[in-house]
Parts: sequence; C-alpha cells; structure tokens
Amino acid sequence: MEGVQNLPPHMQGEFMKTLEQMQMKDSLIMYNTLVERCFHSCIHSFRSKSLDSKETKCVENCGERYIKMTQRVGLRFAEHQAMQQKRAADAAAGGGR
Repeated sequence: MEGVQNLPPHMQGEFMKTLEQMQMKDSLIMYNTLVERCFHSCIHSFRSKSLDSKETKCVENCGERYIKMTQRVGLRFAEHQAMQQKRAADAAAGGGR
C-alpha cells in the first residue's frame, strides 16, 4: 500500500475504488461458500420450514470452523508474504555489495 502514495491523486481514488470492489467481491464469495458448504453438510431433510436443533447446532459449528479456518489461512498467507519480502530484501541487499 506504500506505493499508492506515489500515484497521482486521480489514480489513487481509482485504485482505492477498485480495491474496495475486489474486497466486496471476496467477501461475497466467502459468504456464499460458507452458506453452500454448511448447507450441504448440515441440512438433510426438508420436513419443516425451520431447522431442528441438530441442524442449527451443525450450521453454527460449521460456520465457526469455516471462519476460523479462513482467518488462519489469511494469517499464514500474510506470514508467508512477509517472509518472501524479507528474503527478497536480503537478496537485494546482498546482491548490491
């Protein structure tokens, strides 16, 4: 995000708008994936209009696990990116000698 300040002002706004759209799209994809996964895992009968207690508990657990998993993956990805950036910086510093 440091590079955004180097962009001309009209491009900064455009960049931020595009970034917000991408984040919204990613959020919707994550939500839809969560709903699909938990629905298919937990709902097996359509006998009534509402979920029974077993289905409700399953959906709650499934949602919680899915959110924790996506957070964990995000953290690992950020750690990996930071490690890659550090390696690149170290290589650039070592190569410049």
